[in-house]
Amino acid sequence: MAAGAEEPDSGDISPGAAGGGSTEDVNTEVAGENVADLVVAAARQRPDADGVVDPSSAATLTWADVDNAVDTFARRLFDSDVRPGDRVGLRLPTCGELVVGLFAVFRAGAIAVPVSPAAPDAEARERLNDCGARLLVAHADLGDVPAIAPDLGHPADPADEPTAESPDAELRPSHPVEPRAGGENIAAIFYTSGTSGPARGVMLSHRALLANVRQLAAVLPTGDRPDRTLLAVPLHHIYGLGPGLLLPTATAATVVLAQRFDARDALHACQAHEITTVVGVPAMYTDLADRPAGELADAMATVRIFMSGAAPLHPRVLNAITDATGQAVYEGYGLTEAAPVVTSTLVTGQAKAGSVGRPLPGVELRLVDSDGSAAHAPLDPADPDDAFGDDIGLTGLVAIRGANLFSGYWPDGAHGPDADGWYRTGDVGYLDADGDLHLVDRANDLIIVNGFNVYPREVEDVILTLPGVAEVAVVGALDDRTGESVRAVVRPESGAALSEQQIVDVCTERLARYKVPSRVEFVDELPHTAVGKLRRVQLRT
Repeated sequence: MAAGAEEPDSGDISPGAAGGGSTEDVNTEVAGENVADLVVAAARQRPDADGVVDPSSAATLTWADVDNAVDTFARRLFDSDVRPGDRVGLRLPTCGELVVGLFAVFRAGAIAVPVSPAAPDAEARERLNDCGARLLVAHADLGDVPAIAPDLGHPADPADEPTAESPDAELRPSHPVEPRAGGENIAAIFYTSGTSGPARGVMLSHRALLANVRQLAAVLPTGDRPDRTLLAVPLHHIYGLGPGLLLPTATAATVVLAQRFDARDALHACQAHEITTVVGVPAMYTDLADRPAGELADAMATVRIFMSGAAPLHPRVLNAITDATGQAVYEGYGLTEAAPVVTSTLVTGQAKAGSVGRPLPGVELRLVDSDGSAAHAPLDPADPDDAFGDDIGLTGLVAIRGANLFSGYWPDGAHGPDADGWYRTGDVGYLDADGDLHLVDRANDLIIVNGFNVYPREVEDVILTLPGVAEVAVVGALDDRTGESVRAVVRPESGAALSEQQIVDVCTERLARYKVPSRVEFVDELPHTAVGKLRRVQLRT
């Protein structure tokens, strides 16, 4: 998808407005703003309120503590010869040290490069070498890259005078550190998950990250007391950083961290910390939906907002959570290149199974063909009723424009938004009769059988209606006669007895013949990314 295409002229959705501020409000920015300014503002607004709660270390930092710790670690980065524009890797689990490390790198004017702590050393070295990182925020060196980590110590009263001997001096520098970058300067490089090919470094500016915080905050319903957010999405992922950390920081809310997700632990955290907002992915909600409804209702009595992203949420799971708690699960759509949220059902305030909602204020969205022209994907004339629904509109590639877009791929900014600010995402979608977006699939996941298009998700949705199917992935397989054929890889529920014929029969009943899998395999596990997306590329290869 090359840049520079003409601006599309139809299949568009205007920026969302319901539930929050206007487009002008969210697009207003202060020149040179730094992402770490969010911490300064939170410390001024609620200095003594819980800012970051890290149950793994039993540490609780107020927003004043966080701001002071960020200043101190920024100084240590300066002392380690880190200069504005230098790349600094971060390889820690979701914890207080990582929060402080990220904001300190931003404040120092360096570029944060988060790396999964679970990734093999070889993969982590590849990322750090690719971006030329000169330092690593971690507990151990990695190859030639030296490591340094914040020492959070034991937070004390910020009014106390620090001394050289004070164990709490780390948290209370003598004077604030002024940010050394902002605006269009690159704040972070996030390597894409590589679900459809080699990972690439997405360059996100301070402007892009802060714009998306404002856009999302504009549609977030306000409560009658400060929010307390449970963050169990990995903080090294853009979804964890943006909606999970930066959004609550912008509102001086409390962030309760979880290094890994466990349904029982999550329910305990919700009850113990009186959680009001849960930032999650479908796999998390699926595990929660398997718990007794009464247990969910009791533990999540204070929760008012469930947010889900990164992958489609099955309607059964959405309904189970809502029935048990009385609260809707709001789904959204985003990508690393958009820092990350593009659409959400929060815009209308109405959860809708199968839909990812409408664009956030300040985000424009249009459906286009691969050349950037107006989208139109005719249905199979031999099977006009075989579609995603009677209210389907234009089907095409999702193109977006907004202040939250990235600055291109590392290192030279190639393949970013075109001259008019539009970026074609590679995701295929359509608009329903209400104007809400439904995602069909990734364009490069498309299977072409005898010239007809098969979208894997459509086949997967049919197979998931069978009792006993826990998960399924549909991919294309080379076929000498038809070019490609449909292959289904199914993970049965524990103890379920499923046969290939059952899979074929349900597909034959509900799909056109060319969409029916010619090959069915059963597996114990399917490959996923850190936030639960299927790695179809591994199944294809």
